[in-house]
Amino acid sequence: MSSLVQPLREALRGANRKPTLILLAAPILVTTYRYLGDRPFYHAQLEAHIVLFGDAGLTAALYSFASCFVLLGIVPAVIIRAVFGEPLRLYGVQAGDLRLGLRAFLVMAPVLVAASAMAATMAPFRAEYPLFKGAGGSLVLFAGYSFAYLFYYFGWEVFFRGFLQCGLRQSLGDGNAILIQTLASCLAHIGKPAGEIYGAILAGVVWGLVVFRSRSLLAVLLAHWLLGVSLDALICYGGLPHP
Repeated sequence: MSSLVQPLREALRGANRKPTLILLAAPILVTTYRYLGDRPFYHAQLEAHIVLFGDAGLTAALYSFASCFVLLGIVPAVIIRAVFGEPLRLYGVQAGDLRLGLRAFLVMAPVLVAASAMAATMAPFRAEYPLFKGAGGSLVLFAGYSFAYLFYYFGWEVFFRGFLQCGLRQSLGDGNAILIQTLASCLAHIGKPAGEIYGAILAGVVWGLVVFRSRSLLAVLLAHWLLGVSLDALICYGGLPHP
């Protein structure tokens, strides 16, 4: 048994300690989020005890957003600071090159809205989104829900484009670090509409490049949030019947 775990021990002690810890933590955190932090867990285990604003559907969505923020955002940030002893700016949590980031966002924004408009006409997307089906009940409710969605996207981007991609950059190189986070983020979409999963592959590569070029998660965070919110808005207010 000792000989079986020896390679792992050596990795944890040597120069590869950081990437080894990242690759060990990543599946644990994603699995914990998917099974304990998402809406099905809330409905199965927590709904009988906790309902916010009198609506279980809204509470389930907010629970998912908060869980993603904590498990995929805060926990990796704690690992970066407490275990690696590194500043978060090395993982894209900074303004970075604002001019380049703004240009990238302005180029991506119309493409993302157009993609949302196309997806909003498709039954699989309309069945999946919004995560809270009552989000379009009023403009105030939709605005609050959309703001809360930012916490979900913050956690997602810190984890995939920050913790995974930036954390593996030194040991694997830029290209492979981007491909590793693209692989992980694609697999994390399993269960979503097929078009979204294929889109996650393209987005993983493009957004990974933007993060490295801008040295920041900001443009990608806003782009991802725009994609989700515009899809929800078009489904809620686009006038098409729900399936």
